[in-house]
Amino acid sequence: MAMAEGMADLILTNGRIYTVDEAHPWAEAVAVRDGRIIAVGTAKEVAAQKNAQTRVVDLKGRLLLPSFGDAHNHPVFGGMSHARCSLHAGKSIDDYRRIIARCIAENPETGPNGGVIFGVGWEDGLFPPNGVPTKDILDALSTTRPLIFRSVGGHSLWVNSRALQLAGITKATPDPVNGKIDRDPKTGEPVGGLQEAAQALVDGIMPETTAQDLQDAIAYTVRHFNSLGITSWHDAGIEWEDDGSSAVIDAYKAVADKGALTVDVAIDLKWKNDKGLEQLPGLLRASERARTLGITARSVKFYIDGVIPQQTAYMLKPYEGTQEVGKPQIQPSVLAAATTALDEAGIQSHYHTIGDAAVREALDAVATARKFDGTADTRPMISHMNVIDPADQPRFARLGVTAIFQPLWTCNEPYMDLTKERIGPVRSQYIYPVGSIEKFGGRVAYGADWSVASADPLLGIEVALTRIAPGEDRAPLGASEAVTLAQAVRSYTLDVAYVNHLDQETGSIVPGKSADFVVLDKDIFRLPARQIGTAKVMVTLFKGAPVHGDLAALAN
Repeated sequence: MAMAEGMADLILTNGRIYTVDEAHPWAEAVAVRDGRIIAVGTAKEVAAQKNAQTRVVDLKGRLLLPSFGDAHNHPVFGGMSHARCSLHAGKSIDDYRRIIARCIAENPETGPNGGVIFGVGWEDGLFPPNGVPTKDILDALSTTRPLIFRSVGGHSLWVNSRALQLAGITKATPDPVNGKIDRDPKTGEPVGGLQEAAQALVDGIMPETTAQDLQDAIAYTVRHFNSLGITSWHDAGIEWEDDGSSAVIDAYKAVADKGALTVDVAIDLKWKNDKGLEQLPGLLRASERARTLGITARSVKFYIDGVIPQQTAYMLKPYEGTQEVGKPQIQPSVLAAATTALDEAGIQSHYHTIGDAAVREALDAVATARKFDGTADTRPMISHMNVIDPADQPRFARLGVTAIFQPLWTCNEPYMDLTKERIGPVRSQYIYPVGSIEKFGGRVAYGADWSVASADPLLGIEVALTRIAPGEDRAPLGASEAVTLAQAVRSYTLDVAYVNHLDQETGSIVPGKSADFVVLDKDIFRLPARQIGTAKVMVTLFKGAPVHGDLAALAN
């Protein structure tokens, strides 16, 4: 048994406890005092920490794990997307029509623009062949009210004619830098799709976001994530001002002050692609200001490219049947210089990459920084990586870069069909090579990119093991890239803690760490892989206190 001195105020016993501690992977009981783990071992050993005041909870053989983390999500975007006209539940264009019609009927025409209807959550894969929906579908619902809907991935807007008119977007409007207005190939007229930076063209007619909206979004996400067993997240990109202020940081502070931030949080500050190295002082001011407020924001998020179906992802070779390779939204020399400067300041770099060329650019930037300071403990992260060229797969381990994958994406489904069509069969062999990164010794952490995909770690673990979407019967996507259950659990726990610089605080069940646990209704180590997603969280504990469920319910 491993233990620290002192008596426990809580003992969880008679369970199957998977610790994510290589030296002692399994235990029967764990003791907690003042929110921290003081003993882990057999039921008899841990009982030595009991006194008259100790609460003892019988797990009745249930599985207890370290609570989960999420290495890449968007709490504000996700929380607000569910609060407005959410399309996430839609599974077809007809579903979208019904949801939007209801939102129009339920929201009066108010405001200077006649009552904008805004929502998030449409799937690119439902709009073949290029993932671009058109305005005529929305115009059939309303031509008098602006309708604006962001894709589930956040890279595209779908708007109606009224929104285009109010925003002044016409045939003559040029594409902005790093953006594209989708147009009719014959007439050049806008068809209703706005890609990447072109989304900003409608900012002037978007609904105002209040400070309360931001707080409510964060609080919603906390409750939702706690219900899924998550008590640690990495917010993958927030806005900030040149003076170091940030409305989102202020919202986090307000939620924390109310005692409602029952998660450990690490935050990325967004790199502004329309600016260069001159923004570095402002980033450092924002990071320092967050620290004074008790919020951790010591990471910068770089958006290097877009997405594959719309051909805005940056590829090493042209998309199938074209001469188009996409282009980087940040030039390699700027990215390398920024990464080096941030590394020297002790700031973590986090890169959005989709195409194989974008992945290589990010790895090259880290390699450049390593030449200047090879010992900096900044723990760079690269996210998404839909395609990784075989030559780059071993570099994650060599450079100490953590690969952040979204396991629910690693399966065959409509969006993946569009992806394969764009890149062809050869490159499709290198889609989400999670197993290869692991085999080369690289570190993998999981993040859902919520609200792009479900944040449920149990669904993610199932797909990580099977490479098949839950409930589907399609062939696995690159079956050789599946991982083991132990690897998947670690990628949702200790490796998330690592990228958040919290691996000495949480992520595994060892004495001295925070008592962050999850109790499941089913033992995923005894379930067939394709049933793991059916398991549910009964109780989530954060710093020793339940933040979802009730310990008393475990007695039943």
